[in-house]
Amino acid sequence: MTFILGSGSPRRLELLAQIGVVPDAVRAPDIDETPNTAELPRPYCARMAREKVAAVPAEHDDIVLCADTTVAIGRRILGKPEDAIEAAAFLRAMSGRRHKVITAVAVKRGGKVWEKDVVSTVRMKSLSEAELAAYIATGDWQGKAGGYGIQGPAGALIPWISGSFTGIVGLPLAETANLLRAAHDHIDGGTP
Repeated sequence: MTFILGSGSPRRLELLAQIGVVPDAVRAPDIDETPNTAELPRPYCARMAREKVAAVPAEHDDIVLCADTTVAIGRRILGKPEDAIEAAAFLRAMSGRRHKVITAVAVKRGGKVWEKDVVSTVRMKSLSEAELAAYIATGDWQGKAGGYGIQGPAGALIPWISGSFTGIVGLPLAETANLLRAAHDHIDGGTP
């Protein structure tokens, strides 16, 4: 049995290490992450996690873990910004408001998939143009849903959260540990 992390995110590797889990292999899936027309953020996020876990090559008894983190303002999904201009637009949209951060986790072993999503609420302070420019200049927005990572310099822009801090970072640890435990204990035909 091999444990495979289906993610290229260094943050997910670091989070797994916090609970003493080290993958045997890291295989980032290559899937189309375009939302479907009128797709809502939470179902979109869950679909992405399922599609990622299905796309990772693995042997029948391997355990594969994939996750997707989505930032949403109402029904609007804020993906990973293409450039600094889009990142600044995302941050302006969140400035002084609450938004949702959804992280969906999917764990596969054999033909069975265990899933869980965690929704957290985050409030971003009202940003001045100087604060916005200073944050964009850090480059920390690159490769991050919504254009920020709470665990980096943007942490100073977030005065309040309700939910899972590790979920906002990209992998809700309590829920992930439970899914991994279920997959580890699973044997085709039932649990021993």
